[in-house]
Amino acid sequence: MAKQTIGLEQNLYDYLLSVSLREPEILTQLRQETAQLPNSGMQISPEQGQFMSLLVTLTRAKKTLDIGVFTGYSSLVVALSLPPEGKIVACDVSEEYTSIARRYWQQAGVADKIELHIAPALETLDQLLAAGEAETFDFAFIDADKGNYPNYYERSLQLIQPGGLIAIDNVLWSGKVADPEIQDNQTNKIRAFNQKLHQDSRITLSLVPIADGLTLAVKN
Repeated sequence: MAKQTIGLEQNLYDYLLSVSLREPEILTQLRQETAQLPNSGMQISPEQGQFMSLLVTLTRAKKTLDIGVFTGYSSLVVALSLPPEGKIVACDVSEEYTSIARRYWQQAGVADKIELHIAPALETLDQLLAAGEAETFDFAFIDADKGNYPNYYERSLQLIQPGGLIAIDNVLWSGKVADPEIQDNQTNKIRAFNQKLHQDSRITLSLVPIADGLTLAVKN
């Protein structure tokens, strides 16, 4: 996992931020607080957050999924980009980390846009499907346990409307996916997932080398 775009020298990365990043103060505060946590590497980078904000604005999304909340940066950046009637269904299993998220959602005035489910994400996604919410979402962000990426993707593909966008984080896995000598279980699962999407004719695909790799999949 990476808290900034991999493969860039620090001076170039600093320049990138200096001429492009427009991070609201509330997001900076959340990112700085998260940086003090033991699992701070799970935090998305600010340039990725801004890119996701642009995507949500570009697609005019109103109803979105956030699979893997952590301390709430991704859900907050999306909520700030949604129209007043926008809604996020957010999935996580941690009361501890999402308590931080809730605090920042309240401070930013977007808590009413975010419906948090503390439960295994697959349970929540299956409940949404059972409730008849297939093809009613515009955007989904997947950034949870990597072994379940194929399952989260398949559920999201059902929930997203045609033309909707799925964004999947950490698909370059700190560069490990490109090193044939690395054969651990997590890395191999991400390799297999990337291959699965490459062959999936149900989507239009791009893998963007921002942060730790962000796959964009538009449902055909």
